[in-house]
Amino acid sequence: MTATDTRAQTSPASPGPRAGQPKPPLSFKNKMSRWDLKFAPYVYISPFFIMFAIVGLFPIAFTAVISFQEWDLVRNTGSWVGFEQYVWILNDPKFWTSLRNTFSIFLLSSVPQLALAIFIAAMLDRNIRAKTFWRMSVLLPFVMAPVAVALIFSNMFGDNHGLVNNILGSIGIAPIAWHVDPFWSHIAIATMVNFRWTGYNALILLAAMQAVPREFYEAATVDGAGAFRQFWSITLPSLKPTLIFVVITSTIGGLQIFDEPRMYDNVGEGGAAQQWLTITLYLYNIGWGDFNFGRAAALAWILFIIILVIGMINLLITRRLVRDEGGRGVKTPRRGRKGVKR
Repeated sequence: MTATDTRAQTSPASPGPRAGQPKPPLSFKNKMSRWDLKFAPYVYISPFFIMFAIVGLFPIAFTAVISFQEWDLVRNTGSWVGFEQYVWILNDPKFWTSLRNTFSIFLLSSVPQLALAIFIAAMLDRNIRAKTFWRMSVLLPFVMAPVAVALIFSNMFGDNHGLVNNILGSIGIAPIAWHVDPFWSHIAIATMVNFRWTGYNALILLAAMQAVPREFYEAATVDGAGAFRQFWSITLPSLKPTLIFVVITSTIGGLQIFDEPRMYDNVGEGGAAQQWLTITLYLYNIGWGDFNFGRAAALAWILFIIILVIGMINLLITRRLVRDEGGRGVKTPRRGRKGVKR
């Protein structure tokens, strides 16, 4: 080995740029790479927000403007009346009747629907035969057209010759006035809603259950925990984000129910005595029945505020009832300034 090679091996590595010296300028390729990392996510999600601004945000804002006017659809103009439309809606007895009916149908549909969806998802999460068949089967009611479901069930719950009353009569039970009594009409409409949406929510919850690591259940089985204990301590806490999503979407859909009460009879007015008149059906009657779009817009914004309030209440209740995964009785140790556990 020559002296030159020895010096080359023993010489220290060339030092990098010293502190205070300007960094070499970035090449165009490096700049594009940085811009891609910084702005690419916003570009990818921008089509949704652009379309929402065009077909969603503008109509919402325009509806807010119309709600303060006496709007003429033919001339496409309106005169400013302030809060007069809101006052008229709040003083109308039909509004309070529709509000009571909406909450009644919402509670009769959402609560059993959520409980049944969790049960079905838990059964489909088990090791059963023909899993794919059963998972596809629970989604079939959701695929059906809402109008078809409403027509079928409205005939099933017929007062005189309905299938349900015929079955009740065959076992000695008096027929039920499904289209006369407010409570039973709400039960019938809630049954339609549950039939259509339970399987959809069950599949969403099933997807969340499939994401829970199987090692948790194996460890719980070794520790002697039964199926119910595993569901309560492992499955349910892991479903908290998904349950919040399902509860909020069910709240929005339940308070905006329209197809089922609209198709429950041949008239579509919510019953002779407004037995099943909902807020959205009442809104439709004001807008396209009376052609008073200012009042209809005011009612739409009142419904928006109601949904927002009820959604926030459901969010708070769900967060309290469903604890975080592993959150009960576990305290995160605090660390000192140097990273030492206290």
